[in-house]
Amino acid sequence: MTPIISARGLTKRYGRTVAVDRIDLEIPPGRIVGLIGPNGAGKTSALKAILGLATFDGQLSVMGKDPSRDRAALMEDVCFIADVAVLPRWIRVWQLIDVTEKIHRGFSRETCMEYLAQTKITMDHKVKQLSKGMVAQLHLALVMAIDVKLLVLDEPTLGLDILYRKQFYTSLLNDYFDEQRTILITTHQVEEVEHILTDLIFIQDGKIALNTSMEDVESRYTELMVRPENVEQARNLKPLYERELFGRHIFLYDSVGREQLKTLGELHTPSVADLFVATMKGGKS
Repeated sequence: MTPIISARGLTKRYGRTVAVDRIDLEIPPGRIVGLIGPNGAGKTSALKAILGLATFDGQLSVMGKDPSRDRAALMEDVCFIADVAVLPRWIRVWQLIDVTEKIHRGFSRETCMEYLAQTKITMDHKVKQLSKGMVAQLHLALVMAIDVKLLVLDEPTLGLDILYRKQFYTSLLNDYFDEQRTILITTHQVEEVEHILTDLIFIQDGKIALNTSMEDVESRYTELMVRPENVEQARNLKPLYERELFGRHIFLYDSVGREQLKTLGELHTPSVADLFVATMKGGKS
């Protein structure tokens, strides 16, 4: 199966600063991948290289194309939602829909109208009359109505209220995603996306700190809430990370058998947020 994104030694420098440091990466089609990292980790630089918006060193192929040379052809099968929607302030919504329909052959007016029907946006609204959240809703409706193979979402729900954020991710999973499409998401709101992700990539200091599937997260990582008398015994099993909550010690383990752990306390599968903190602070894979 040909990967949607394939990188070997992908590197991006800004002067003496290395933003992306020799990344090797393969993303197959039909996956929803969360690219998670702290500010300044290299997420945006990696996305810019993938989208043909920045030069890079190393090898990078997106749907079999070099994004730096074949960006125009690549964009026929790629859509991108940035964390800040940039739309002409003077244009009316109906005009924007008309323009989008003429530019993108895969655009569905019917689908766009279905998304907009879930908002308070009208056809006669000008962009400058819309709140920041409504502009984001409009941008999402336009892009989600375009049939592409790769959808890149960079903080897609920034500025939206919690009700629309939940509605957006439900629509993304139920109405948009299928086995022919791949979605790459960067967000700081990891709790809101973990239920839709198939794969996780953590990036730290320009390097891949973790690259795994959500199925592997469930089988590989275990969180243990320890009884007080078992704390030292739990520490001896070399946890990836330890934290304290309301006087209880919580340990996160990588590839330690649950049978070995269950006698020490209460077992859980860690959340993506907890795994992220453990990977950033406690160890790397």
